[in-house]
Amino acid sequence: MKPNFFLVVLVGLLVGASSTLAQEIFGYCTTPDESSGTCITLRECGYLFELVQRGAVSDQDRRFLRNSQCGFRNGQVLICCANSRMRVSPSRLPGNSLLPQAPNCGENFADRVVGGKETGKREFPWMALIEYTKPGNLKGHHCGGSLINNRYVLTAAHCVSAIPSDWQLTGARLGEWDASTNPDCTTGKNGRRDCNDPYIDCPVVERIPHPQYPGNSRDQLHDIALLRLQDEVKYTDFISPVCLPSLASQRNDIFLGRKVVVAGWGRTETNFTSNIKLKADLDPVSTDVCNQRYSSQRRTVTANQLCAGGVEGVDSCRGDSGGPLLLEDYSNGYSNYYIAGVVSYGPTPCGLKGWPGVYTRVAAYMDWIENNVRS
Repeated sequence: MKPNFFLVVLVGLLVGASSTLAQEIFGYCTTPDESSGTCITLRECGYLFELVQRGAVSDQDRRFLRNSQCGFRNGQVLICCANSRMRVSPSRLPGNSLLPQAPNCGENFADRVVGGKETGKREFPWMALIEYTKPGNLKGHHCGGSLINNRYVLTAAHCVSAIPSDWQLTGARLGEWDASTNPDCTTGKNGRRDCNDPYIDCPVVERIPHPQYPGNSRDQLHDIALLRLQDEVKYTDFISPVCLPSLASQRNDIFLGRKVVVAGWGRTETNFTSNIKLKADLDPVSTDVCNQRYSSQRRTVTANQLCAGGVEGVDSCRGDSGGPLLLEDYSNGYSNYYIAGVVSYGPTPCGLKGWPGVYTRVAAYMDWIENNVRS
């Protein structure tokens, strides 16, 4: 049967819902299994829409769908879609995964990076600055990361395990754009000031570098880590998660012929860190070409890594370590970013012609990520 048939059936189910429906308060709601959610149309909620599309709906699923109704908008039934459980198998109810799925991640708000340009004030709302506490209780931000759900930030293992012995990784800053101001505001042509919410500093309570890092410190294999935040993050227009490469079509892709984007606050061509979040477009480079270049450094790039860049003056750099290499993906009428790589290492100085940067390929570590996140 066609998906539209099931949409009609579902609407019938929802209209006849019982008094235990999810309740919407300013767009937010609580799902029948008591998860925090957002009141949206069925098509916007990936896991529930896929559940309906598959056809046979069990009595248990039917009750869950009925009790997920949270209102109406322009004649359409709205359902309560869990914020933190978007990457759910289409044939199962929410609860077996904690990782969001498009269109509920990787929102494209396009309106340290060498050769980069400033991002929009609300662009890449999953970007994190990793905080370190140094002797004398001095604090600084020296790595980047990406929010992947309401409790975890993805970064590089070397940002966790290869830091000075008297430093402690203590927090992650979310919702930042210009590190010199708080809140971040701009003035439009009409003279009106438009401001983001103030950033939030989230204490980190658990650091989870990949257990095989550093199996070979020269090659920086398995350079990936998770940071568990002390408190659950509330998603806003300024803080939301990036998508992960969870689709089968993304598992082995190295994206040759497509543009990728690197973003961060790291060193620029003036050798200073940028106050404002920057981005740069890069071209992926084949593993063979990358290995030809790095063989002179006695480094080997593996299938668990990606290479991108190599254009003079355009690169990621120190301070962008742990930050994301992003790919914009179009599916089901949505444009969303997912994280293809984590910044690992590159040439010194940055932005050398013919020397691509090397990134940990996130798709190679999806099982490890899924096995190490918990609610």
